[in-house]
Amino acid sequence: MTDSPAVVAWLTPLAPELRAAIDTLRAAVAAASPALVETIKWNAPSFALDGEDRATLNLGPKGSLRLILHRGARAPAGFSFDDPGGLAKWPSPDRGVLSFRDGADVAAKAPAVTDLVLRWLSA
Repeated sequence: MTDSPAVVAWLTPLAPELRAAIDTLRAAVAAASPALVETIKWNAPSFALDGEDRATLNLGPKGSLRLILHRGARAPAGFSFDDPGGLAKWPSPDRGVLSFRDGADVAAKAPAVTDLVLRWLSA
């Protein structure tokens, strides 16, 4: 994973523990595809594939983290996605929200996150 100057600037002021959790989550997402491009969008690290936003980190209350899986305005009609492990909550068929309590929770779920993001990108 190559850090862009914008991503580095966003990460720099974070507390070390939060930074470590975010870096673990970023690495899990990035491992899903070498074609992902990370930028800062919506004031957080966001990952795009072929110019289309697909996943964005979000800082939650009290140091919690979220990863939002999204398809954007171009999601095909009737799109559906299977999350057999129930890792995400799905407020709509084309938007999933993964929540993590802390760095330990991120680390424990990292392999499953990579698998879910890989399947998300392929859907």
